[in-house]
Amino acid sequence: MLVNATDLKNNLGRYLREAMREEIIVVSSGHKVARLIAYDEPKSQPSSSLKISEPAEATAAYPREATYEEFLELTQSSEKRYEFIDGVIYEIASPKTVHQQALGELYYVFASWFRGKPCRPMLAPYDITLHRFAENINVVQPDLMVICDLEEKVNQQGYYMGVPDLVVEILSESTRGKDCIKKMDLYLSTGVREYWIVNPFNEDVTVHRFEEQDLADSRHFRTGDVAESFLFSGLMVPVQALFN
Repeated sequence: MLVNATDLKNNLGRYLREAMREEIIVVSSGHKVARLIAYDEPKSQPSSSLKISEPAEATAAYPREATYEEFLELTQSSEKRYEFIDGVIYEIASPKTVHQQALGELYYVFASWFRGKPCRPMLAPYDITLHRFAENINVVQPDLMVICDLEEKVNQQGYYMGVPDLVVEILSESTRGKDCIKKMDLYLSTGVREYWIVNPFNEDVTVHRFEEQDLADSRHFRTGDVAESFLFSGLMVPVQALFN
């Protein structure tokens, strides 16, 4: 399928879903400039064990998809960190220095800006449970998130059960595909209003604004720019400060 770059930007949610069925070629000024394809987990040998995708390029260690109950059992019996997206369990790798430097700077700016305000920034590891629909349960640990209904949505066990207004993911070698495709579609379809993708490889930041389960707007910030929030006017982060 050939798609104009402007059309892709305006209907990203739709084309992310289309990419699960066929390859999409992005066209700009009459030239083919990019491909959007489904992210497939590499297959391993048949087994009755759970399907757990490893940190290194999300290699599927087990071929069978898991239930939410099996995911909970795994997390309760292991000290490792996992995410659960559309029936697949992802092991979360230990972050590298560049990741933690960017996260530390982001949290410092966010915590300072939100001090005294009703919303609160929270750091991973912190489980967020998201539903595309009632039977579809997903559990993720965003690197950083902003929550505006914390007191109302914490259950009796002390876990937050709402949807963050803003989510930040910092890309790593093992999470690029998941963060840019799978998680973006998950956040878009479950009520997250703004999604920041911090890319240490290119030293840039992309900010997406979601509205009614679709991409409403995007901004791309490079070194020398100041990344700005759509949702929280005045929340700004110098891009260069994240990677120094």
